[in-house]
Amino acid sequence: MSSAPLPVWLRGRKLRLGELHEIRSVLARGRLHTVCDEARCPNRSECFSRGTATFLIMGDTCTRSCRYCSIAHGRPRPLDPEEPANLAGAVVELGLRHVVVTSVDRDDLADGGAAHFAAVITALRALDPAPTVEVLTPDFRGDLTTVDTVLSAGPDVYNHNIETVRRLYPLVRRQGRYDWALEVLRHVASSAPGRISKSGIMVGLGEQPTEVEETLADLRAAGCRVVTIGQYLRPTRSEVPVVHYWAPEEFVALEAHGRALGLEVIAGPFVRSSYHAEEAFLRVTAG
Repeated sequence: MSSAPLPVWLRGRKLRLGELHEIRSVLARGRLHTVCDEARCPNRSECFSRGTATFLIMGDTCTRSCRYCSIAHGRPRPLDPEEPANLAGAVVELGLRHVVVTSVDRDDLADGGAAHFAAVITALRALDPAPTVEVLTPDFRGDLTTVDTVLSAGPDVYNHNIETVRRLYPLVRRQGRYDWALEVLRHVASSAPGRISKSGIMVGLGEQPTEVEETLADLRAAGCRVVTIGQYLRPTRSEVPVVHYWAPEEFVALEAHGRALGLEVIAGPFVRSSYHAEEAFLRVTAG
């Protein structure tokens, strides 16, 4: 099944590969990965050219196989104990002020990799000057003790993407649970009220506008403060096709609806969970 025809507002974005060389060289020296490349993000040329990236820790192989994601899945390699130090070194070399750290799902590990997240955050906190740190974690299969492990290291922003509406979870995120996502965000809001909790939604998978509005209401009730909403773009022919391309004015309407609920919503065709993450952080803290 092929995706819906690409609308004109999505046809202009080109990758400028020449601008990616320097940051990729830094990452290669530290044996590091970015979700920007692994997930074929359409913004990676823009972000890399600005000297920003979202680091993908714990390897490049995921234990889950979500049907919208192009990251390789299978049996991951053992954790690299040098990764926290290598990542901190790359942050210094790239001169980053705001660092986003995410990971593949590591359901093979007893704690889902929470202690490794904490080690990375601790390494970043030890830098002088220390950057602000945003983490985008898995759902840890609803184990909230692992969320506490990550929180104990002191990230400034705790992000977990709910990704889609409840009805579509069995179709596109079969190894996850809608309620696990809400439980993670609710726990962050209740146990670390000074921390910014954040989530993200993809649209274009077949959801209805009312379902997105319901998801925004669920996120608000869970104590979430920031939500990003972007258009799902099929990374390769192996992933589920796009059912519908949302128009720019529909994203504007979603922003307005979310803000009426009390959320800081950043929505647009190319918006992703870590796109302009520092600006979103500054906007919320300034408020």
